[in-house]
Amino acid sequence: MSELLKRVLFAVPAGILFIFAMWYSSLVFSLMIVFIGVLTQFEVIKLLNKAGTPVDKVFPFTIGLWLMLFPYLPFAFEIGLGIFLFFISIQTFNTKLENFNHLTATLFAGVYAPLGYLCLMMIRALGTNEQGFALALTLVLMIWGGDVFAYFGGKTFGKRPLAITISPKKTIEGFLFGFIGCTVGLALSIYALPFESPLSMGTGLPLILLIGVFGPIGDLLESKIKRKAGEKDSSNILPGHGGFFDRFDALILGAAAMYIYLNVMVELGYVAL
Repeated sequence: MSELLKRVLFAVPAGILFIFAMWYSSLVFSLMIVFIGVLTQFEVIKLLNKAGTPVDKVFPFTIGLWLMLFPYLPFAFEIGLGIFLFFISIQTFNTKLENFNHLTATLFAGVYAPLGYLCLMMIRALGTNEQGFALALTLVLMIWGGDVFAYFGGKTFGKRPLAITISPKKTIEGFLFGFIGCTVGLALSIYALPFESPLSMGTGLPLILLIGVFGPIGDLLESKIKRKAGEKDSSNILPGHGGFFDRFDALILGAAAMYIYLNVMVELGYVAL
């Protein structure tokens, strides 16, 4: 069985399940994302340890769960301050030679992926159930569209490397095709749903630039970490796809960019929720 066929056979049912949970309810979707977030953190920690930047065994998950559960926690900010004070106090008395790397790597492992997943959950929670679903689906379809078009566009037309020291196979041509994929994903989310999306093609156009840029940056950052760690994939948990970090690397920064954009547009009155 070819690697591409294996990827497709897993991706189709997994994608359907993911979108069904997204549609069913914001809470069910959030629970799924928290679970994915924790598994992603395991992968990030494994890569950072192999890259020579050791990570604390407890605090990344403590910080990550606090972030992802922030909208649901009582006294959420105060809990976060308590975690911060406790973590800094312990790290202050860490006398190992790699103590500074230990501190920064732990903060990265605790914040990076969970913050992106939090933005995805908050996008899903915007407006009514239908509006939140439409917005979260827009993000996911734009990410998927960008990935697919960048892959096949780069494979067919790619000649000039995009970031040769980080990911030699990624090309400028593939990067540009990713914008076409983002446009297709945006159009599908607006015109294929049986109800009206909060976005129009006009208000959604800036998202093509945002997702088309920050999605690949997230992908390249993961590639940079994997290259330092000497690993091809973040794990082998997903047949043909590697790990959750491999699958959601573009979404992490894409979700953050989209959440900022949506809130600005709502405040300015261009998007009604």
